[in-house]
Amino acid sequence: MPRVKPGPTPVGDTDPFTPDEARPVRVRARALSADTHFEPHRHPWGQLAYCATGIVQAMAVPQETSLQAVTYIVPPSRAVWIPPGMRHAVTVREAAELRTLYIHAGSAPPGWESCRMIVVSSLLRELIQAMDAATRRAAEPTRDRLLTELVLDELAHADTQTLGVPMPSDKRLRTLCEAVLRAPGEKATLAEWAADTGASERTVARLFREELGTTYQQWRQQAVLAHALPMLARGMSIGQVAAATGYASDSAFSAMFKAAMGHPPTRWGLRAGGQQR
Repeated sequence: MPRVKPGPTPVGDTDPFTPDEARPVRVRARALSADTHFEPHRHPWGQLAYCATGIVQAMAVPQETSLQAVTYIVPPSRAVWIPPGMRHAVTVREAAELRTLYIHAGSAPPGWESCRMIVVSSLLRELIQAMDAATRRAAEPTRDRLLTELVLDELAHADTQTLGVPMPSDKRLRTLCEAVLRAPGEKATLAEWAADTGASERTVARLFREELGTTYQQWRQQAVLAHALPMLARGMSIGQVAAATGYASDSAFSAMFKAAMGHPPTRWGLRAGGQQR
C-alpha cells in the first residue's frame, strides 16, 4: 500500500527583483536543490518559470472558489506563465537552474490572464540567458531595451500546450493527488491511495467527480503525461518512461500516450530504444 509522505520543507522568497515600466522584464537566476519549496504567494507582476536544467512543479492557486488549482510539471523545454496577482507555489522536483522572468503587468502578452505552459524556443532560451541578472550589462540601456522587446515578442508568439493537472480543494483529495504526483510510478488502486487519507474509496471517487469533473483514472492519466513529457524531452527511452510511470510495457504506455496526445511518444524526437534521431 502506498504511504502518503509529507511534502518538502518550505523556504522563503525575499528578493522579488521587481520590474517597473522603465525596465519591464527582470531575470533572476538561482540554483535550487531538489525538494526546495516556495509556499503560495502572489505579486503584482507576471512570472515565467523556466529551468535551464532540472524540473520544477508549479501550482496556481486561485483565490476565486469557482476556479481550480492547477499543477504544471516544467522541464527545460517548457516554461509556465503565471499572470499578475495569481497565487502560486513552486516545488523543485529535480535539482534545477531556475531562470525566473518577472514581467511588469503592463507588458504582459495580450490575453494572458490565466496560466499556460509554453514551448521554450531556442531563441527564447538564448534571450533569457542574455538577460540573466548575473551577466547582464546594465550600463547598456539600448541593448537592454532591445533584448526586452525580443523576449516579449517571442513570448507572444510561443506555442502553448495543455499539460496542467487540476487540483482539488478538499483536503483529503488534495492529499491523495499530491501523493500521486510525488510517486507517478506507484501501482496502487484508488482504494489503496484512499486508505491513507481518512476517506473511503467511494467518497474519494465522488470527490473526483464533484471537484474535478473526472474519474481517478482519467486524472491519473493527465498526471502521468505531465511527468512523462519531461522525461521524454530529457532523452529517456520509452521503456524507461513507461516503467517510471507505472506501465507494464512500452506498448501499453505508447497506446495511452497516442490516445491522449494524438501522436506517439516517438514524435518527441525519440525512437523506442531511446536514441536521438
